[in-house]
Amino acid sequence: MKVYTKTGDRGTTALYGGTRVPKNSIRIHTYGEVDELNSHIGLIRSFTTSKEIDNQLQIIQNSLFDLGAELATPADKMTLANGKPRLSCLLSEKQIELLENWIDQMEEQLPPLTQFILPAGNVSTSTSHIARTVCRRVERSVVSLSEVEEIRPLGQKYLNRLSDYLFVLARYFSHLSGEKEIPWTPNE
Repeated sequence: MKVYTKTGDRGTTALYGGTRVPKNSIRIHTYGEVDELNSHIGLIRSFTTSKEIDNQLQIIQNSLFDLGAELATPADKMTLANGKPRLSCLLSEKQIELLENWIDQMEEQLPPLTQFILPAGNVSTSTSHIARTVCRRVERSVVSLSEVEEIRPLGQKYLNRLSDYLFVLARYFSHLSGEKEIPWTPNE
């Protein structure tokens, strides 16, 4: 199979199910941002030496593909004629619970957070902070999409929890490397 199809040369692309839409539609924009976030997660993976964290990030990447597939599927194409879901890769509460468990495990090893911290540190820490901010942008796009098209609310919930995970992961990377977190000092 060739990578190029030439079907998008005029500025449209196909959603799952065949409907063609402009490449600048909010739906395309939103799942494109999910793809960008997934690439940032891959970048974090390239810097981590922890097999456990790498496994978590791989699971997250798969979940982001699940979310992208959902966002690429219009509501009227989400179910088959027999009522079963068209996609076998729908996000579930299980994926959110995994994030919460990982957050809790990392936070057990971190000092309590008593003030805002600057998004800085080693490459793993800083890359995790960048991914967190991209995740927040994706979340905002999903909210915007949900205002004009029907989508399942679980994606928004997943992204909210994922940004929490990425924040804690950044702190965890700082902790593992022995770096001191830099507090925000207002008006400096």
